[in-house]
Amino acid sequence: MGLRINDIFPNLTVETDQGSFAMHDYQGENWLILFSHPKDFTPVCTTEFGAVAQLADEWAKRNTKVIGLSVDKADEHVKWKADIEAISGAKAGFPIIADDDLTVSKALDMLPADAYLPDGRTAAHSASVRVVFIVSPDHKVQLMMSYPMSVGRNFAEVLRALDALQATYGVPIATPANWVHGQDVIVSLSLDNDAARAKFGEIDVKLPYLRTTKMPG
Repeated sequence: MGLRINDIFPNLTVETDQGSFAMHDYQGENWLILFSHPKDFTPVCTTEFGAVAQLADEWAKRNTKVIGLSVDKADEHVKWKADIEAISGAKAGFPIIADDDLTVSKALDMLPADAYLPDGRTAAHSASVRVVFIVSPDHKVQLMMSYPMSVGRNFAEVLRALDALQATYGVPIATPANWVHGQDVIVSLSLDNDAARAKFGEIDVKLPYLRTTKMPG
């Protein structure tokens, strides 16, 4: 059985280029984003790690810890970071999980249990390890995105999704298509109009089942 939305993110003990720790300890009471890669020193992944490094201030504003994963050893990650920082012009201060034995990739259901790395392997042998997980402070999986080898991840969309998750976390609202932080939100169907007005103030009833209001806070 693979991970699903609202499952507890596994509290794996991981080895990284910054030492060993349990995932829940690393996350603490923050939000967590794990972004994973099939191999070090690959072109698309290098640009993606660089994009994450450039967004360090944005993650901090959102009380979010980020951590990478790549299917290589920790000492290779250290060498790779030099390339990442040279390309991005930003310090890659986040840890990268070493997963050359595929333990973490299998535990997160990114690879089948019988997967292995053959001699002379390429990134294609672990191509499905291109996933983004967003985890809430209660250690529950809130979002998963999987990408093919040929499509670089859009971290503006990851930030947008994180904003939406944080805006709706524990609040009876949802976000509409293409929503960005600060725009109106959708009132949950769990509230009738009177209850919605009591909680949020003015609401805009566009359809009986589609009501919007200003973003709380």
